[in-house]
Amino acid sequence: MKTELVIGVVGGMGPYAGIDLVRKILDETQAGSDQEHLPLILFSLPSKVPDRTPFVLGASVDNPAPALAEIILQLERNGASVIGMPCNTAHAPIILDAVRSILREKASGVRLIHMIQETGVFLQRHYPEVRTVGLLATTGTVRSGIYQESLSALGIRVLVPPDAEQEEVVHRAIYDPQYGIKARSSPVTEQARQFLLDALHHLVERGAEAILLGCTEIPLAIHETRIGQSAVIDPSRILARALIEATYPERLKS
Repeated sequence: MKTELVIGVVGGMGPYAGIDLVRKILDETQAGSDQEHLPLILFSLPSKVPDRTPFVLGASVDNPAPALAEIILQLERNGASVIGMPCNTAHAPIILDAVRSILREKASGVRLIHMIQETGVFLQRHYPEVRTVGLLATTGTVRSGIYQESLSALGIRVLVPPDAEQEEVVHRAIYDPQYGIKARSSPVTEQARQFLLDALHHLVERGAEAILLGCTEIPLAIHETRIGQSAVIDPSRILARALIEATYPERLKS
């Protein structure tokens, strides 16, 4: 009898991003009934996972890696074998390398899908003509260079907003305690959405042929798939499809 593969989702970064990834897994699965949907587990323990951005920026010494590794191990103990982390900043090497080190020490057998690398594969497969992409993300993700390093190896240039716009527009659209997505996720405020749309348009004006929504909470605000001639690409949806492809590829929608 074939062993049932279970997808594990590391939630809580932020909480709605984990739910959004699960929804996208459901959306991208060919299923005609409840029973045909894929087995998955979402563990959302937001109080246990320190904020990734302050750590990456050097404003905190509290590495979220131990908490993330423990959640992954809990997912594994409950049957998950393929894991997705819907947080771009958590893929920064200073965090992810430590997570992987802990998993090796614990002899974990899970497969961790790398969202940023999968985004590069997606671009090569579906947008081979694109040579310049714009990145909307937290300041932690931008300064970690994870997209810049991964995509430059594929010959793709990454544009980011100027420092002032990154801090006062994009980052605040995510983190501002009054109108930011982390404070008001459902629904997202019109101010946060408009800030992100403005920054997105500026990247297109500078030559971005595609825009990466490089924070898993930004797709809660931006639903457009194109801005002018530029594609808007959601790495969270790419991660959802990669998780299905790694477990039940025959169930992946075309």
